[in-house]
Amino acid sequence: MTYSIIVAVFNRPQELHELLESLTTQTLKDFEVVVVEDGSTITSRDVCNIYASQLNIRYFEKTNSGPGPSRNYGCRRASGDVFIFLDSDCTVSPDYMLSVDKGMRENKLDAFGGPDREHDSFTPMQKAINYAMTSVFTTGGIRGGKKNITGKFHPRSFNMGISREVFNETDGFSSMRFGEDIDLSIRIIKAGFKTGLLQDAWVYHKRRTDLKKFFKQVHNSGIARINLSLRHAGTLKIPHYFPAAFTIYTFIALAYTPMTHNGWYGLLPLALYELMILIHATLLMKSVSIGLLSVVASYVQLIGYGTGFIRGFVLRILLNKPEMHAFEKTLYS
Repeated sequence: MTYSIIVAVFNRPQELHELLESLTTQTLKDFEVVVVEDGSTITSRDVCNIYASQLNIRYFEKTNSGPGPSRNYGCRRASGDVFIFLDSDCTVSPDYMLSVDKGMRENKLDAFGGPDREHDSFTPMQKAINYAMTSVFTTGGIRGGKKNITGKFHPRSFNMGISREVFNETDGFSSMRFGEDIDLSIRIIKAGFKTGLLQDAWVYHKRRTDLKKFFKQVHNSGIARINLSLRHAGTLKIPHYFPAAFTIYTFIALAYTPMTHNGWYGLLPLALYELMILIHATLLMKSVSIGLLSVVASYVQLIGYGTGFIRGFVLRILLNKPEMHAFEKTLYS
């Protein structure tokens, strides 16, 4: 079994540099790297040239189309039996490829996804955002484990692999600007292929660097969930409504409190939730300051996703508007 690592990149040469550096340390070396420059104004050609003697690397440039079509572009030019998709803001451990190879063979998988971790070098804000995206107390609990609470495991494209057969059968990623990885995962499962989570094939994922970019990302994810539900009937489950319910409750509680003498009782559940996040994140990160940032990041994550979900529900389902998204310019931000 041979592997092609496909990286769609947009104006991120330094991040790609770090990813390629981590790929040079792999204990399993039978893989190629296909870098697809998606209409960047700051290209990564020189970075790829640096690693040309250490990696089997090929570099392509194309007009901007978004990560999904760019990954497809790479697949059609790749030589491997398995296509592995990594985001440019990820780095991997030396045993990453060995874990992928072992997991694919032992579990007889057609497609896989891997988890992510924070690195010690990440900023406190990056660590807090990573907590918000992976915690069982946020939508990280919905994204889940080997079989999450919304159904079979759906690999995500920051750390995902599919066989050549899967690509040929599904034609890869759709033209969706957001949620394209979940869309592909749903189609893979519908086609009868086997997916699974490879716990040992983890990556360090830097995610967003500030709360504004983070809000835009998760807001688009909320909209994408509605778009996905209209593409794939029956995929919208009760847990997907939780962030929207949390958002509505938060705004009602905050609005109601100054209007009545006992309105502060409505804030008690929020206070308990904040305390739970603070304690859990502080123990995990061994830092009170990161615990406090994790409380803020968790609110941004839930309210960002919740408002996007509500926005998509109103515009797409109630008003029957065409497929939409909000912050297209942040596609790779």
